[in-house]
Amino acid sequence: MAHKTEALFRDDAYLRTADATVVAINERGGIILDRTIFYATSGGQPGDSGTLECADGSRIEIAATITGETKDEIIHVPAPEQAALAVGERVKLAILWERRHLLMRMHAACHLLTVVCPFPITGAAVSEDDSRVDFDIPDASFTKEDVTAGMMDLVRADHPIFTRLISDEELAANPGLVKSKNVRPPVGTGNIRLVCIGESASVDSQPCGGTHVKSTGEIGEIHIGKIEKKGRENRRFRIRFGPMPAN
Repeated sequence: MAHKTEALFRDDAYLRTADATVVAINERGGIILDRTIFYATSGGQPGDSGTLECADGSRIEIAATITGETKDEIIHVPAPEQAALAVGERVKLAILWERRHLLMRMHAACHLLTVVCPFPITGAAVSEDDSRVDFDIPDASFTKEDVTAGMMDLVRADHPIFTRLISDEELAANPGLVKSKNVRPPVGTGNIRLVCIGESASVDSQPCGGTHVKSTGEIGEIHIGKIEKKGRENRRFRIRFGPMPAN
């Protein structure tokens, strides 16, 4: 039977610590808690790492966080040779914040790229220093310089980033919200989480379960490091932090 973990990061991506109770240990030693601040790998964003601190002060290193039988079951994967926990134990959670914040900035940057390049998304992967978004683009005239300039205009405008929920019916009535060509957001729960950019979502709005910073200004300086051709109409854009290197 799958457990349901309360995902605290969905409402507040800036939570660095929290308390929780162990509700299960799976056959591989994965730890399932009643609530968590650890993001589980999905949507191209890696899961969090960090520590669980026991009542006696000992710590268990968490190497990765993944989903279980359902998206609502979040499994904390301990690093090798960690002490065992018991069901019912209370633990203090702490994510590796520096890494998470880089991922939040980068994931938000990926959203900006989809605004500057409004084409169907065929793939994406977020990492701390080099992320990618793949687009179905028939026009090959996009340049690194032009796309970088468009993204940095949005960064400098310091637009707010926020989430809101819509119903399955609202999503069905607004199919243009879904930018992915192949992956549809999960429906059936009655609520779809939208990540919105700009006052009243004036810049962008799309279904996403990831973690993001509170404003585009917090992303900081970014640039397109490379545009790769991945098929007749598929282009891969690589996002990196910092200014564009001089040629």
